Amino acid sequence: MDAPKRPSGRALEPRSERNSLKSMHKAMAVLDCFSRYDRALSLSEISERCKMPKTTVHRLVTSLREVKLLEQDKERDRYRMGIRLFELGSIVLANLDLHREARALVDRLSSISGEAAHLCIFDGSNMVIVEHREPGGHSVNWTTTLSISPSYCTGVGKAALAFQDNVTIERVIRQGLVPYTPNTITDPNVLRKELKLTRERGYSIDEAEHQPDVRCVAAPIYNAAGRVFAALSVTGPADRVTKDRVPGLAELVVATANQLSRQLGFDASE
Repeated sequence: MDAPKRPSGRALEPRSERNSLKSMHKAMAVLDCFSRYDRALSLSEISERCKMPKTTVHRLVTSLREVKLLEQDKERDRYRMGIRLFELGSIVLANLDLHREARALVDRLSSISGEAAHLCIFDGSNMVIVEHREPGGHSVNWTTTLSISPSYCTGVGKAALAFQDNVTIERVIRQGLVPYTPNTITDPNVLRKELKLTRERGYSIDEAEHQPDVRCVAAPIYNAAGRVFAALSVTGPADRVTKDRVPGLAELVVATANQLSRQLGFDASE
């Protein structure tokens, strides 16, 4: 009787690839558990959020810790995102087409408006500043000094969040609408109406919602695939960036954001 034939290497390859892909998805699910507000989590908390057995989570966390994507608190059984993620993120930001294309436009926006100009990327929950120009030409490069701000109470944040799908918007709401100032929108229904208004007019306004006595006007930036992934803004003291100036600043910011979107390959006619 002939011995049963063993599967060839080629037959095993697809299953191996599928298993590797599943493991990668599980590892990403673990990293997605962390946020600005959930900076350190236990194995039990990660297991509950990922809906995975604790033994599986322990294996994934151990692997992520070995490659420095997670770090473990020495005194407690809790984990946090590792510095390696920041290093990788800085490399990504430095190589973005957005960063290269935007520099001159951000500079011009600040010069014409006479106010600070910000370029930020939406990371799925918050806004990451990648370019900041102060009046007078002073520039701060945030690819090495990372700054993160909320998406629900900043001009750039609302400009980006308004054009995301409902799943993303509701996830941001569930993470908590923490009040930064008396003007911060903390009612989910009010925020949903504010985002709808932003979509309709094409720009957002931050009425001292993140910083006291600061007003901001921002517009969304589209990538070549037609997805809003960033936003551009002008910001200044409320007594200088008055409500009367908002329409003119909005026209300037929207025009600049549209030009940057086109330079990134976005075609509004499609």
